[in-house]
Amino acid sequence: MDAHAAQTAVAVASGAKYQDLAWMVLAIPLMTGIGTWFLLRRHQALTAGFNIAGVLLSFVLGVILLNLTGGSDLPTTPFHWLPLEGLDLTLGLLVDRLSALMTLVVTAVAALVMIYSTGYMKGDRSYSRFFCTLSLFVSSMLGIVLADNFVMLFIFWELVGVSSYLLIGFWYERPAAGDAAKKAFLTNRLGDFGFLLGILVVWGAAGTVNFTELAAKFHANPALLGPMAGVAGLLIFLGAMGKSAQFPLHVWLPDAMEGPTPVSALIHAATMVAAGVYMLCRVFFLYTVPPGWPTPLAFLGDLSAATIIACIGGFTALLAALIAVQQNDIKRILAYSTLSQLGYMVMAVGLGAHAGTPASAMFHLVTHAFFKAMLFLGAGSVIHACHHEQDIWKMGGLRQRMPVTFWTFVIGTAALAGLPPFSGFYSKDEILVTALEASPLLFGLAVLVACLTTFYMTRLVLVAFLGAPRSDPAGHAHESPRSMTWPLIALAVPSLGLAWTPVGSFLAAHFGGSGHAMAEATVAAPAAVGVLPMLENLAGGVNEAMFGPFNHNALAATMGLFAVILGGSLAWAAYGHATRDPLPKLLGGFGRTLRHKFYLDELYEGVFIPLHDLAGTLADWLDRWLLNGLVIRGAHGSVELIGRALRLAQTGNLQTYAFLFAAGLAVVAWFILR
Repeated sequence: MDAHAAQTAVAVASGAKYQDLAWMVLAIPLMTGIGTWFLLRRHQALTAGFNIAGVLLSFVLGVILLNLTGGSDLPTTPFHWLPLEGLDLTLGLLVDRLSALMTLVVTAVAALVMIYSTGYMKGDRSYSRFFCTLSLFVSSMLGIVLADNFVMLFIFWELVGVSSYLLIGFWYERPAAGDAAKKAFLTNRLGDFGFLLGILVVWGAAGTVNFTELAAKFHANPALLGPMAGVAGLLIFLGAMGKSAQFPLHVWLPDAMEGPTPVSALIHAATMVAAGVYMLCRVFFLYTVPPGWPTPLAFLGDLSAATIIACIGGFTALLAALIAVQQNDIKRILAYSTLSQLGYMVMAVGLGAHAGTPASAMFHLVTHAFFKAMLFLGAGSVIHACHHEQDIWKMGGLRQRMPVTFWTFVIGTAALAGLPPFSGFYSKDEILVTALEASPLLFGLAVLVACLTTFYMTRLVLVAFLGAPRSDPAGHAHESPRSMTWPLIALAVPSLGLAWTPVGSFLAAHFGGSGHAMAEATVAAPAAVGVLPMLENLAGGVNEAMFGPFNHNALAATMGLFAVILGGSLAWAAYGHATRDPLPKLLGGFGRTLRHKFYLDELYEGVFIPLHDLAGTLADWLDRWLLNGLVIRGAHGSVELIGRALRLAQTGNLQTYAFLFAAGLAVVAWFILR
């Protein structure tokens, strides 16, 4: 065997090993979820333990995959599933920096949420069903992360939708939970219909749905989609619009709060809502090509799909931030915060087409996953301690009674607001830099959203945790059990220091960017021996990490910090010693509009739902009377009537037959001789 053949054999063998690891990451949570449901669901402790162990094992395998990725993709061999004419459908996994990192984020957050749930869900009669459904959800999300083609991604995309439906409606005996689950499911179906159309458009033009092959074809021929490039990009974005809750398909996300709080943490942190942003980053090559536009859309000119996406993301970020200012339910405040941050990420993807990389969006997705999960779990700890009270104006005085929850919540708030040195500052700064370079208007909007974010999160902390207790449950609250506080402490670590690791540069390298100011807080070992050189080296590394954003783009970093200071100061002035909300009186009618979420739900219910019902009624009438009645039944009735008429002539009488025969001859002769 020559050297080349030997290298090929080694590569194939290594690819098989990598592929086995990747499939195990995906399959283990699914196997534990299904297995424990059929074998152990009556043993609640064992059910929880096995499902947690399954996700933790996937996390460990994900660490191995991340370590193996190095600087290139890992070789894997897809399974041929359905060989069709013009399309060979395969089931394959794509293991690269992006998918390996996202695998760690999903499994890490999911494992901590499951551990937290052992305390939060204790005593629930459907305890085992909860953990099994969580495992199904995690496996479905990992399928999205690791899929190497559009078809496989769409299959797991729908599985995520089904499992999220089961989790949001977990307490199905509550009408509100059932309605919220249906609302989430149906709203996502609208986006998924557009997503499916987009996949068909891409396949029709490129002849493949494999991401690697598509990227190579678009690199070789940017005009591959011709006038359908912009349309395909927007149709694909419709899928992300549903999953990542972008306007106008954002209305399902706040209602999803009807599910258990750990579900909210999982759905609103690193998993379901992040799927849309991750998918956009995975197929980013679609948004770097000339948009073109078919003749009916020629008026759009040079306006690209990426620009439209950036505008929708920016509008969603501002809309959700404004609504959050006047919400009093602690989970709904965090839900609208998630909407706003998702808008930030989608805006960064759209603006990333200008810079040629969506790394800033992905960076913020990773940091946001940890501090938002911690905030939701912290909210769950508060709700648990206050006997399921969720109104922040019925809390107060929790700082002394729940110190662990309080301090971890403060860390999450600081990270979400973008206060240095917390991780959110660095990832949000990258988005601000991208916006400043691509669109000054959206940069100003992003700064305004950062100010509003700090305002409503500081408001939440001041009202819920400081001051005197405003209700009896708040006055008798106590710290949650260790099963709930330890995950909070674990999530506080990446919320504080994740951006100080090379994760930013890791993502920038994957997308081919320079990394900008993405901080690398890793401090190299000093060459010289001694305390003083070590301290100098440490100080240099900390200085680079802390002030990197200011050194790279002082205007963006300064405006981001100014927004945090302004928002926090305004919140302190309004709520530092408030016993009731002063804003409704100051804002008047606009305040009522914010509390009612700009009346968008009422608008949908009063306009779009009746139009939908009217369209359904019209379609039913056309189907019942025109198609089924006139066309189908009409044709059937005509044939039956003619048959009955012809049957009358079949008397069995020879004289009648002779008469008809003679009459027929007479008619024929008349036509011939006339």
